[in-house]
Amino acid sequence: MTDRSLDILIDEVVLGLADDADVARIEGMAARDPEIAARLDHARARFAPLDDTADEIALPEGFWSRVEGALDMNDAETAPTSADVVDLSAIRRAMTRWRNAAVGGIAAALLLAMTLGWTLMTPVEPSVIAVLLNDDGEAIALVEGRPDNTTLVTLLEMAQVPTERVMQVWTKPDDDGPPVSLGLLTSGRSETLVIEGLPAPHPQQLYEITVEPAGGSPTNLPTGPILGKGLAKEPVI
Repeated sequence: MTDRSLDILIDEVVLGLADDADVARIEGMAARDPEIAARLDHARARFAPLDDTADEIALPEGFWSRVEGALDMNDAETAPTSADVVDLSAIRRAMTRWRNAAVGGIAAALLLAMTLGWTLMTPVEPSVIAVLLNDDGEAIALVEGRPDNTTLVTLLEMAQVPTERVMQVWTKPDDDGPPVSLGLLTSGRSETLVIEGLPAPHPQQLYEITVEPAGGSPTNLPTGPILGKGLAKEPVI
């Protein structure tokens, strides 16, 4: 299973869209693997605000049983001739397929909307966005800084980092001050980093990602090669 498919399955479990087998599977993986447990907790925290805004919508109680009952009644009251036989079992099978397809379609649409539209549901102002470029001018990461000291780092390509090294994210809140570490990308994947005590991010603020020893820079300053860097811009909304 790829990381992307695992993240989607975790989201489905958190949203209540996964079946019992997948729920048990993810919970078992989380119990054995702290990294999976952290990703599961992150997904729960990410979707938690939806519980306060979304109302549960369900079909009327007994809807499907009433429809199937009507078919049974039609079957009992109608005596078709051999020349005009209606196969109700085929209709019931079709209903089951339609019902499963409808439920699956709703679940897929909900997951897609929450996955792709989550940023639109989150306040943007006065966030800043920085595109980090490598030495060849290629974009390798997108950094979104928020006023609550939350930084979303979205990697745009898989970084080639040795197993004994980690990626560390830095910023310079003060142009004349030293770089400040925002955290480590220990999993080598896109992550949300949280640090307290920094001022709200501002346009032209520098962000960069470096390769550091396991555990992070020993000097609390960038020491390794720079994977990418860029200046923040305020998004146009």
